[in-house]
Amino acid sequence: MSTIRWTENDTPRSARWHSENGTPVPRRTIVVDDRTRADDAYRQACEGTALLWRGDFHNARQLLQALGRRVDRKPVGPGASPAENFHLHRRRSSHRARVLGRLLVVLEDDYTLTVRRAPDVRQACREAYGPATGPMAVSLRELLGVLGAHQWRLKGVDVPALGRRIHPHYGVFAPVRGEYVDLVAGAALPPAIRHRTAASTAFDLGTGTGVLAAVLAHRGVGHVVATDISPRALACARDNVRRLALTDRVEVSGPCLFPDGRADLVVCNPPWLPGRPAGPVEQGVYDPGSTMLHGFLAGLSARLRPGGEGWLVLSDLAEQLGLRTRQQLLDAVEAAGLRVVGKIDARPRHPRSRDAADPLHAARSAETTSLWRLTV
Repeated sequence: MSTIRWTENDTPRSARWHSENGTPVPRRTIVVDDRTRADDAYRQACEGTALLWRGDFHNARQLLQALGRRVDRKPVGPGASPAENFHLHRRRSSHRARVLGRLLVVLEDDYTLTVRRAPDVRQACREAYGPATGPMAVSLRELLGVLGAHQWRLKGVDVPALGRRIHPHYGVFAPVRGEYVDLVAGAALPPAIRHRTAASTAFDLGTGTGVLAAVLAHRGVGHVVATDISPRALACARDNVRRLALTDRVEVSGPCLFPDGRADLVVCNPPWLPGRPAGPVEQGVYDPGSTMLHGFLAGLSARLRPGGEGWLVLSDLAEQLGLRTRQQLLDAVEAAGLRVVGKIDARPRHPRSRDAADPLHAARSAETTSLWRLTV
């Protein structure tokens, strides 16, 4: 357990340090409040000093926005290639996260936030962090993410392919991009499933919220096994399976990639960009070394029943950014003893694909998400 220490009113204080993105304990922490000027706060944060907030909650949010504006005053010029643009963007985003992450708050024994006009954050924190274990210091930026995730969890995300809502948990990628869901909902099921119907089995690898497992069950697959390596994702998927009354059709298993046994259909929607995630939610986007993609391809042939198919649902954003080539993907498929028997494409509908101010707009606007049908 890491401990953050500071002095307040000439009294040494401490609390447990928590950071979802693995930020180390600040070496120096000072107390700030409503009297603190944004320029002074920005200078201290850039120098690595943590700023422990003791003022009004709404003023803290305004200071966070002011820090963000000061970071953004120094734009990064374009790179020579899409890949260089991507790496510049990632470095810029990392620097922004570091600076904004230095504005801290302390949660008390029961996750109460005692600053003025603070909302009740206790339930949101219990959902994200589990039972309270004493005072805990977190960045305000992270806490706002926890509060936002709590609202997502309460309201849910509408999934037209299900006619129901999926409720994401904190740290689990929400199905806000509908292309990959619609591809799985619309692709023709393999003959092995159409012939076996109630006796058919499908695996959903990296299930996240459980949305694709639910779609497969909704389409009539007899038994769906949903896996993930994240305990948060497993808890989230079980919650959604229960909400959708699919506990007799969908089994959530893990932590693992492949479950035991074989299936008529194995579906995998891996993170689409090779790279290091900066936090739990980014694990749905970034996969160091494309580990999950290669693990799926390498293990697929041994997990398919005769006549079965593997569905790889993957964005080509990595190709558009120059981080992976189409030939490298096809070579990995061939090396795994697999062959492509079909491909269905979908164009992006998310707002960032139309945002010309996005530094990666050229790549995002050209992005295609595909469902690759693979067999042995």
